[in-house]
Amino acid sequence: MTSAFGATSTTDDVLAGIDLSGKRILVTGVSAGLGVETARALVAHSASVVGAARDLKKAETATAPVREAAAEGHGAFELTELDLASFASIRAASDRLVADGRAFDVVIANAGVMAAPFGHTADGFETQFGTNHLGHFLFVNRIAGLIAPGGRLVNLSSAGHRYADVDLDDPNFERTPYDPWIAYGRSKTSNILFAVEFDRRHQARGVRAAAVHPGGINTELTRHVGVDRLKTMVERINADLTAAGKPPFRLKTIPQGAATSVWAGVVADADEVGGRYCENCHVAPVTQSPTDPISEGVRSYALDPDRAKALWAKSEEFVGERF
Repeated sequence: MTSAFGATSTTDDVLAGIDLSGKRILVTGVSAGLGVETARALVAHSASVVGAARDLKKAETATAPVREAAAEGHGAFELTELDLASFASIRAASDRLVADGRAFDVVIANAGVMAAPFGHTADGFETQFGTNHLGHFLFVNRIAGLIAPGGRLVNLSSAGHRYADVDLDDPNFERTPYDPWIAYGRSKTSNILFAVEFDRRHQARGVRAAAVHPGGINTELTRHVGVDRLKTMVERINADLTAAGKPPFRLKTIPQGAATSVWAGVVADADEVGGRYCENCHVAPVTQSPTDPISEGVRSYALDPDRAKALWAKSEEFVGERF
């Protein structure tokens, strides 16, 4: 299947003419940005969406457009509390969903942090690895049985995975000087490797997993970067692109950024995206291009099945559960 969509496609573009009645979808991180837009687009096409967020009061306010879209599109929306930086919160949230027993057709692991200052989750793990990877690893695996045959997992990763491969020997920077972008890169590589191994383990029952890069978008995710630094980064990138004779980099809008998540979750062919990394509404090629955040492509280490298995085993050790 060849996608008719690209970098400027929006959620409404990729869902045009699609009726999601009867589909139940879980989206993490619905208190801002991509999570809100992803939920809005899905319910506008009649899906029932469960939105997970750490701060329910903030999410309640942020998702007003989602509830409006649900009413207009005959979809449904509800919130559940989930703090991905706390194993206790994750276990409580997953226990509630399992007790409820209703299946999900798609789980979109959207929440995350980027370039955070050095710190630790409630369970003592480096903030970005602990939240972006371990949090979703524990949560998704604890509700994996609720993903219906034919269902999908979509992990939000980033072109930032090119900053670093995972470090299974020193994931918490106990022996390595902390760099927020290296930590971010490790966590985003982990998101891809998690999708690779989850896909391998579950495809026999018809459940597939993919990782997606939404593109460069100015959302709350950039709060640790700052407006001025983000502007400087874009200017430096564009200077390099101009020198190479390439067109300038442009930030995406939020509807454009959420489009690949929606495309991989409910539009693309499952066999096309299963175990793959997607961007701009298509499967990305493997590349060894420089570690910049804008060129298309995925690094081979992020799709390495042996690395994916090793990360899975280490992650089970960290969370104290086997899946």
